[in-house]
Amino acid sequence: MAEIMKVMDAAKKIMRQSGNVHQWGEGYPSEAVITADMEKKGAFVIEDDSVIVGYFAFLSSPEPTYARIYEGEWLDDEQPYHVVHRIASYPNAHGIFNSIMDFCFSHDTNIRIDTHKDNRIMQHNIEKHGFTYCGIIFLASGDERLAYQMINPTSSISLVHL
Repeated sequence: MAEIMKVMDAAKKIMRQSGNVHQWGEGYPSEAVITADMEKKGAFVIEDDSVIVGYFAFLSSPEPTYARIYEGEWLDDEQPYHVVHRIASYPNAHGIFNSIMDFCFSHDTNIRIDTHKDNRIMQHNIEKHGFTYCGIIFLASGDERLAYQMINPTSSISLVHL
C-alpha cells in the first residue's frame, strides 16, 4: 500500500504542475479507496523491474455514476462494460496508459473512462487511444467529469458476466 500511495502522490504532483489543481484533492485517493478496489478484485499495479511505477483500477459494470450522462450519450448503454479509474504513475514511467489499455482490452471490448475537465494530459491520452467523448457524468460528490467510451470491435476477447 505504501508504494501505491507514493505513486498517487507523484501523479498528483504531475496534475498540479500541468494546471489540474482541482482533481484528486487532499486525501484522495485514500488507502480506503485502494482497498475497496482490491476487494472488488480491480486493483492493479504496473511494475518495471519489480518496482511499482503505476496503478489503476479496472472495475466491472455497473458504475453508479455512469447511470446518467448529460449533454451526450454512451456509444452502447445496453452491454456490460468495464471502467478504468485512478490511473497514476511516476513522471519518468513512460507508456503506462498504452500498457493499461492493452491489458484492459485483452479482458473486455467495452471500456468506459472519465476524467476532470482540467486534466489535459489524460484527455490527450484517452483521445489518442481512440476513445469517443460521450458527455458529462457527475460523481457522488457532485463533481463533473468528462466521460468517454470505446468499443473495440477487433478484439474477440470479452468477459462474460454470470
